[in-house]
Amino acid sequence: MVFHDGKYIYPFGGSAPKPAVDPDKQIVGGKGLGLQVMSKIGVDVPPGFTLTTPLCQVYAKKDDLPAEVWEGVRDNVARIERDMGKTFGSSTDPLLFSCRSGAAVSMPGMMDTVLNIGLNDTTVVGLAKSTGNERFAWDSYRRLLDMFGEVVLGIPHEDFEKRFDKVKADAGAENDVDLGVPELKILCSEYKEVYKQEGLQFPLDPYEQLFACIKAVFGSWMTPRAVKYREINNIRSLLGTATNIQTMVFGNMGDSSGTGVAFSRNPSTGENVMYGEYLINAQGEDVVAGIRTPLPIRTMEETLPAAYKKFLENVDKLEHYFKDMQDVEFTVENGKLWMLQCRNGKRTGVAAIRIATELVKEGICTESEALLKVEPRHVEQLLHPTFSPEALKSDDYTKGVIAKGLPGSPGAAVGKLVFTPKQAEELKEKGESVILVREVTSPEDVGGMWAASGILTARGGMTSHAAVVARGWGKPCVCGCSDIAVSEVNETVTVKDSNQVFKAGDVISINGATGEVIKNPIDVKTPDLKGDLGVLLGWADKEEGVMKVLANADSGPDATQAASNGAKGVGLCRTEHMFFAPERLPIVRRWIFHTECLDDLDHIKHFQRSDFKDLFVAMNGKPVTIRLLDPPLHEFLPRPEQVHEKVAEELGFGKDVKRMLARIDSMHEENPMLGLRGCRLGIVKPEFTAMQVEAIINAAADFMEEAPTTAKPYPRIMIPLIGSIAEYTNQALIIKREAERIRKERGIDVPYEIGTMIEVPRAALISNKIACLKDEEDGKPLCSFFSYGTNDLTQMTMGISRDDSNGFIPKYLDMGIFEDDPFQTIDEEGVGYMVQHSATLGKSVNPGLSLSVCGEHGGDPKSIAFFDTLGLNYVSCSPYRVPVARLAAGQARVNQRLKEEKERAAATAAQAQPKVTGTALGSIHSDHVIVQ
Repeated sequence: MVFHDGKYIYPFGGSAPKPAVDPDKQIVGGKGLGLQVMSKIGVDVPPGFTLTTPLCQVYAKKDDLPAEVWEGVRDNVARIERDMGKTFGSSTDPLLFSCRSGAAVSMPGMMDTVLNIGLNDTTVVGLAKSTGNERFAWDSYRRLLDMFGEVVLGIPHEDFEKRFDKVKADAGAENDVDLGVPELKILCSEYKEVYKQEGLQFPLDPYEQLFACIKAVFGSWMTPRAVKYREINNIRSLLGTATNIQTMVFGNMGDSSGTGVAFSRNPSTGENVMYGEYLINAQGEDVVAGIRTPLPIRTMEETLPAAYKKFLENVDKLEHYFKDMQDVEFTVENGKLWMLQCRNGKRTGVAAIRIATELVKEGICTESEALLKVEPRHVEQLLHPTFSPEALKSDDYTKGVIAKGLPGSPGAAVGKLVFTPKQAEELKEKGESVILVREVTSPEDVGGMWAASGILTARGGMTSHAAVVARGWGKPCVCGCSDIAVSEVNETVTVKDSNQVFKAGDVISINGATGEVIKNPIDVKTPDLKGDLGVLLGWADKEEGVMKVLANADSGPDATQAASNGAKGVGLCRTEHMFFAPERLPIVRRWIFHTECLDDLDHIKHFQRSDFKDLFVAMNGKPVTIRLLDPPLHEFLPRPEQVHEKVAEELGFGKDVKRMLARIDSMHEENPMLGLRGCRLGIVKPEFTAMQVEAIINAAADFMEEAPTTAKPYPRIMIPLIGSIAEYTNQALIIKREAERIRKERGIDVPYEIGTMIEVPRAALISNKIACLKDEEDGKPLCSFFSYGTNDLTQMTMGISRDDSNGFIPKYLDMGIFEDDPFQTIDEEGVGYMVQHSATLGKSVNPGLSLSVCGEHGGDPKSIAFFDTLGLNYVSCSPYRVPVARLAAGQARVNQRLKEEKERAAATAAQAQPKVTGTALGSIHSDHVIVQ
């Protein structure tokens, strides 16, 4: 097939045509795009050409490139020979090339580069004569021998380094620049001996060198380090790397030459100052290799003033063209500046947000464009307590890591080890910071989890109870740490490898972003959510048609935190989380055991009424969506080993432990997730549904009564786990009748809505029938909203237990069976289709139906981008994820608008041009299959 625009090689510089339209970055890579742009805007770049990313796929399949490509390489070399007045392989004035990788996403240092291609025993003499600099020529040759051997033939770099160190020692030279011509000639001979030892030979033919380097650079896409880097940084859906062949210019020709790397702004702080380093009389790899100490870029104004002035002009041009901070590489050859590459620079979260806002202030980009310059992870960096960069490099940290688990929830925490929720709460009351350690957490640990600064578990995955709750609260968590053994009885943590034992009260640190456990207390840096971040998120909220972001909040403090982070309401209040406080749990347990005891039900109603009022006050004027009781009742009961006479007596069994244990056993379910829970519980025990509704409506009425001019509660009552029309109708009518009774009795017109959580596939399939339900008594609609519980919808659609998935999902991700963990990022083809289908059905019969997502996916940027395409009204996530979700929602709108504009422009262009039939490149074939 024909490659992008019929091209598989893109020339740049010299006589190459300047592109009217910038090529696709996915096709030419970031480096290739930068070279095309620099050529177009008049920045001097050494001429060359880019072999496109689809060729990387061809090479991966065939272990070679077709003859047409190699012929195209020769044609482009011939063009450059004419431009430069030199010949590749000439014995008198040789043309030399570099060969560099360049994917669409920057992967610094992960793939390969070779310089000085074309040198051999003959051309090195010609280079020496043509430049009048014999030392430079032999220095360039020894570099090629080293790089070609390591990159192309896989010879360990250390083998060359040992020879280099010996030659320097013999010559009494401290640095490489101290070696003279004789020593460099000896070094080249020594390097050739390295080849012989490996049973290999350095190719003398320049084209053989060039072709081998091209293959090596394409092959470096799948090296373990490159694959691991993409995995760590979640870089997916790329075609591969492009390969850039560029005329060599030399920074190692003497004191009027040099090379460097710079950022147009400080990548750590975002300050608008040039940030970088350079070396006089050096080649590019010297700057980053640590062989010599580079100089600050600002001193170049003194050593190479004309080149520095031109450099500043070029960087300013590039920053204005790309509307972003630039990372550039350059070489000065005998006083002339050449720009080798440019790309949008990598930066910290603090820098990203400052740069984005300042680019707008400086008139370089728009607010919408600025949103796309900040990654969600940048915002995350600002939301959680962290260890400072200095602390992460300290000996206390690096030498103090004793174990590593899964990064369950980001952030840093330092505290005393505690082994029970009670200990955590008691020490918290005394103002102490604690780390709660458990083998695995359960719902009844939530009091201690809330009190703890951080959570550490020996078992459980990224979607375990500990991780999910911790992320919801913004607490650091390291889960599934199999490097440790936890004894809750002895209150000890034992590091398996070293047998180190840590006891209750010992102070440790955990890094929820990396999963590391550190034996020493490390200084923690607290986040600042004001200033530039607030400005940026305000721009996101202003995007036309943007999805709103609400929060999952179960208490007044949760809701207050959510509101301060910009949440537009509560999208999910899990009423069961109100039951676990130590003074409340016995009351809930007594009612479960003795449902005929209305006094206990009344007690539950009173504390729920108080909690609901706190939510309404915190979110005054904003919607508060309250899910009726959802989990199985047995989750609230004590474990059998916790039952003794005192517990039995407290829970209404006298001292009859056996009877209580028998009652607990009778409530056991083989598959509780599909058992008596959700709306089924409300149908079997309608008094509980009525009690919760009474608490909700009375709480709203209490608030309105206390503040008649300012109170604007907006309760939305959500029915969980429905799978049929009859289930929904049963619960909706109980809710409506109870709500209307209280409104009438109190004479207060409390507004409320009734809707459902769609989490059972059957409910998604019959959404139109649910959405159009009406009350037969008054003919009014019974359903105002759908909120998709994508956690359970994923479990039921995919047939995967979230709690047990850690045993195979990591392997699935490694093997490419799953592109993403479906409990972190929505499965668009399956679960996403169910959401889309349900939303379409619901809207078809109820155009005013509100649609939202309230699962873990509501805070995932990739999932948010998908939900934006479905036209949902809002997503709901944990309070601490709200800023990330706000940014992601704004970015989704901007990207969707850009996509639509691009599609319209393409359609217009297609209509304006006559249809032309292209000629396919015979043996070159790529299906544009993604190469991970």
